[in-house]
Amino acid sequence: MGRHRTDEFDGGYQAQDPAPRRRPRAGRGRVLVPLAGAVALAMLLGVAAFVIFNREHDCSGGKLPLQVVATPDIQPSLTKIADTYNKALHSIDGKCVEVAVAKQTAARTENSLVAGKFAADVWVADSSLVVNRARNHPSGAVSLPESAGSIATSPVVLAAAKSAAAKLEGSLKPSWSSMVAAANVANVDGPGKKVRVLALDPQKNSAGLAALLAAAGTAKAAKQDKALVGALKELAGQLVSDPSALLASLTVKGGSKIPLGVTSEQAIHAHNAKKPETPVVALYPGEGTLSLDYPVTVVTKDPEVLKAAAAFSKELTTESAQRVLRGQGFRGPDGDAGEVLTTAKGFTPSPPKALPAPDVKTVATMTQTWTRLNLGTRLLTLLDVSGTMALPVPGTNLTRMQAISKIATEGLSLFPADSEIGVWKFSTHLDGRGKDWQEVVSVGPLTESVNGVLRKDALARQMATVQAKATGDTGLNDTLKAAYTEMTSTYQPDKINTLLILTDGAGNDDPDGGVTNAQILTYLKKAYNPQRPVSILLIAFGPEAQSGKRQMDAVAQATGGEAYIAKDPLEVRDFFLQGMERRLCSPNCDG
Repeated sequence: MGRHRTDEFDGGYQAQDPAPRRRPRAGRGRVLVPLAGAVALAMLLGVAAFVIFNREHDCSGGKLPLQVVATPDIQPSLTKIADTYNKALHSIDGKCVEVAVAKQTAARTENSLVAGKFAADVWVADSSLVVNRARNHPSGAVSLPESAGSIATSPVVLAAAKSAAAKLEGSLKPSWSSMVAAANVANVDGPGKKVRVLALDPQKNSAGLAALLAAAGTAKAAKQDKALVGALKELAGQLVSDPSALLASLTVKGGSKIPLGVTSEQAIHAHNAKKPETPVVALYPGEGTLSLDYPVTVVTKDPEVLKAAAAFSKELTTESAQRVLRGQGFRGPDGDAGEVLTTAKGFTPSPPKALPAPDVKTVATMTQTWTRLNLGTRLLTLLDVSGTMALPVPGTNLTRMQAISKIATEGLSLFPADSEIGVWKFSTHLDGRGKDWQEVVSVGPLTESVNGVLRKDALARQMATVQAKATGDTGLNDTLKAAYTEMTSTYQPDKINTLLILTDGAGNDDPDGGVTNAQILTYLKKAYNPQRPVSILLIAFGPEAQSGKRQMDAVAQATGGEAYIAKDPLEVRDFFLQGMERRLCSPNCDG
């Protein structure tokens, strides 16, 4: 038997026969081509993304500065948003936008716009009220486009220290009408006995302006105009420079009255974040409120910068930017409170009821009202000391002189410390033959010293001790002519110049003749200058007053003033407030 042949394995057969194939791995052949396609697609997409990225972030042309001016409350948030925006290298026509955010109050920006000195590209004010006021400035110097929209809101609310909020519940209900009642200087028996209201200057602060408009609107709707005047007069002396100072003062212990402030909800959040040991809570007015709305207004006219401004304005509406703003206590444009303004922190997350937004005319009128009400006061009081003033007042233990003195004391107490006030007394031949008047205290600041005594104290002393001249007649017309001449010749344009007459209403009554009723009316009509108005406020007290009312009205109205008859000394509060109201329409109150 021979060996088996192996050459078919060792020699020629192997060369002739194909080599045995390895079994391929399942699916490898089917994946290879698609994978190659995917790699190619990814490379194409990558190239496209690179091209798009570089197109949007092309800084080859350098930088494109965008100057933004914002109010101090929102400026830190906008700076944070701008820093992130700048790092992302957003470009316009090959230039990377570089946003810088400066802070300035809305009132100062408004003034710079009116003066033609606004140098920035974008204005983020805290309120459309101010933007619209600037846009409609009487000078017509401001040309502003419509705002690009609101990026945040913050309701204007009442505020109190958390430690005092519980005490307020029994004294004051959170509302604009309650705030007016508490601030009304003439409502001495109202909530003002326990509450002291602090306010922001509406000429310098948008929250202060919104509060003024909200309070005025609700007061007028309730026909509380006199109460509003009394409140505004008092608040003028309680103004605080800025929200942080106002909120800090709410937490200072001292005095018997609970301080109540008015500010924005966001300002309260900022205060509490900075001073958690002395928190303040927001009190939402029951009638509703107005909100700061932070409009974005593009001021620049440069075409390239306009594109940058539009792009950044759009960025401020993105969710990432809105998160930054809500994190700092702002609500969204829709009132969304986010996760910061919680009940636990003293806020009401749901948006408060919104009062109707005032139109431009209402804002202008209310701004003028505030300005005129808070002009300084220059007042000369003429005090009747004629013989009839010694007569008793029926039903009281007072003489007419004592009643008039009380009226004067009540009225003069309503004027702030910076007022300039003086007193003359009058009766026939009071200061020598033919001179029916005598200066008791010269007109000047209440805080000024007169012969070593404060004028305010000198006036109070004279009112308490003045006596009627038993044999004297009235001598009103001669005195009135001399006093009106004095006040017009010493007129001060930065003040409301008023002549106040306090009498028992017995008329002129001058046996020696002197200036007649017809002559005094002719004189007053000729002397009255609506460009330099000196108005007469006449208050009479006594049974003869009504019979002389016609002449009293004629005398007062000749100078754009008013005449009143008091039945009770306490009525004088209302009379003085009505007299103050006439400041708002002077010199056209009856036209």
